Amino acid sequence: MINTDPNHVHTYDAQGRMTCCSEEEKIYTKANATDLLNEPKEDNNKIKKSSSSEQRTNTWKPYFPAIISFAILIVGIGLDYYFKPRFFTGYVRLIWYIFAYLPVGLPVMKEAVESIRKGAFFSEFFLMSIATIGAFAIKQYPEGVAVMLFYAVGELFQTAAVRKAKRSIKALLDVRPDIVTVIRNGGIKSLSPSEVSIGETIQVKPGEKVALDGELISEMSSFNTSALTGESKPDTKRKGEKVLAGMINLNTVAEIKVTALFKDSKLSRILEMVQDATARKSPTQLFITKFAKVYTPIVVYLAIAIIIVPYFFVSGYIFSDWLYRALIFLVISCPCALVISIPLGYFGGIGLASRKGILFKGSNFLDAITFVNAVVMDKTGTLTKGVFEVQKVIAQNIDEKELLKYVAALESKSTHPVATAVVQYTGNVFQNLKIEVVEEIPGLGMKGKIDGVEVLAGNQKLLDKFKIKNNVDSENITDTIVLVAINNQYSGYITIADEIKEDAKQAVEQLHQLKIKTVMLSGDKQSVVDKVAKELKIDEAYGDLFPENKVEKVERLKKQKLKVAFAGDGVNDAPVIALADVGIGMGGLGSDAAIEIADIVIQNDQPSKIPTAIRIGKETRKVVWQNISLAFGVKLIVLVLGAGGLATLWEAVFADVGVALLAILNAVRIQRMKV
Repeated sequence: MINTDPNHVHTYDAQGRMTCCSEEEKIYTKANATDLLNEPKEDNNKIKKSSSSEQRTNTWKPYFPAIISFAILIVGIGLDYYFKPRFFTGYVRLIWYIFAYLPVGLPVMKEAVESIRKGAFFSEFFLMSIATIGAFAIKQYPEGVAVMLFYAVGELFQTAAVRKAKRSIKALLDVRPDIVTVIRNGGIKSLSPSEVSIGETIQVKPGEKVALDGELISEMSSFNTSALTGESKPDTKRKGEKVLAGMINLNTVAEIKVTALFKDSKLSRILEMVQDATARKSPTQLFITKFAKVYTPIVVYLAIAIIIVPYFFVSGYIFSDWLYRALIFLVISCPCALVISIPLGYFGGIGLASRKGILFKGSNFLDAITFVNAVVMDKTGTLTKGVFEVQKVIAQNIDEKELLKYVAALESKSTHPVATAVVQYTGNVFQNLKIEVVEEIPGLGMKGKIDGVEVLAGNQKLLDKFKIKNNVDSENITDTIVLVAINNQYSGYITIADEIKEDAKQAVEQLHQLKIKTVMLSGDKQSVVDKVAKELKIDEAYGDLFPENKVEKVERLKKQKLKVAFAGDGVNDAPVIALADVGIGMGGLGSDAAIEIADIVIQNDQPSKIPTAIRIGKETRKVVWQNISLAFGVKLIVLVLGAGGLATLWEAVFADVGVALLAILNAVRIQRMKV
């Protein structure tokens, strides 16, 4: 049941991305994402103002042709088989059933003509048209009307199912605020979010949605973050913390300093990713699309053969009997159940995942994650909170405050969680220092010149690199340690502790239940890594790794014929995320680079969402293959029966429309699954 109206055609490039679509469905494509995100929802406002009676009329309008056709058909069957009046014969009977046929048949025949004009001769509309017209030619009028009627009903079910599948995406679109209150030039103005600049202050009242990403200026406020994370649990933000577009302010009036334009907000990026995801086809979808193009003409030629070939081999050949068998064959062979239910199944999987705060960037990744048998995870920000706190400061040959001042000045130029912890611990003590050339050395630490003083802050490998000796047994310290050298002399260290996420242990346990190997990779020292791995019962754990070492570990796993998913959140994780069979970005605290390159984004940073994503992928794939098996199985049986003269057009209707409806209902079931 694929609509081939000229304004309703999908085309795809080599990577399976949608390149054109209907006006209605453009809202789900990346091509139109920018317009969507920058324009106020005028259409929605108009809809709200429309009367309820008008909405009810519009809701029922598509069903009128099928209802009219059904009513005329039922009366015709009653006259045919029960009342049997004398007038209901010949042309009167033919005209009656033509009136029953036209409301549902004309649109399909128009579609068939349009498809032929475009070169798509063997479309399902063509199959339905010749099958039903053929039924009329051999005076099987009720069957001809019934085939077209049930086909139209199937179309209506398909439309309803697609709308339901798209509901979660529409819900996401609905969280885009239309108006934002801006404090500008001492006054308050109501503007479109796209008119607000970075650095301006916006005001959000209780119950209102935040329109733009920013930093909370007010002392404290609580927000509902379900639009971004899938979790309705309130999140209390304090002064200076990030607030994201799409969150709903729950209590006091909040003032927020804007840090990103509307089109660059995290919500806008989420919408783009979900919209783009609906256009990326899985290998199963691509195969079915190609299969239908080959399969349909083959069955048309086979139907012709069913009419012609028996003439040479069957004694007492009756043309109308073999034409009837060929028509049955054509109706059964229509690939609607496959072509609609499979994309609908994947669409449902993407919708279910998005409601759980998991964004699949395409149905191809829903397929890919089902084959994963090893999950590799970064430590900081993925399994641990990435919110460090300074535990101890040990200074040698320098005052402790002086040491902290130099280190904080250097670390202020880094976004790493460890650096942030040091800066927060010291406050603004380094403000008057002159910070000169600063270099961040991946996997080692920081190097720079502060007020003319050479400062190094990092791990043991950093000091080894610059041949600076120290007597610290850092391997036996189970907290993260920052060693400091000033003017090429060891000057002390700072220990910093991270906290394991509440659901990290649950995530590992669930992965083991799914028979999936767990591996942890970290740039942190081995003793810290071992401590975390032991607590979480992770299968393998490796520390002291540079980004290139993480790549080597993942390559080694892939050489063992394992399908690897990698979950990480930092810039240094981006190469490994790209290398893995499935890349998972932790989207809440994660870096832009990790999120952009990932195949799947977990919006609330919860590692327990990783096994949830795998289960959603498995359930989606299971439903898709149930539909494939159902469609092929029933069609094959009825095809054989039809060719042998043992099935009527009524069985053909079930084999086509009935199976399609069952497959659609099965696909929609994904929306209600608990994972």
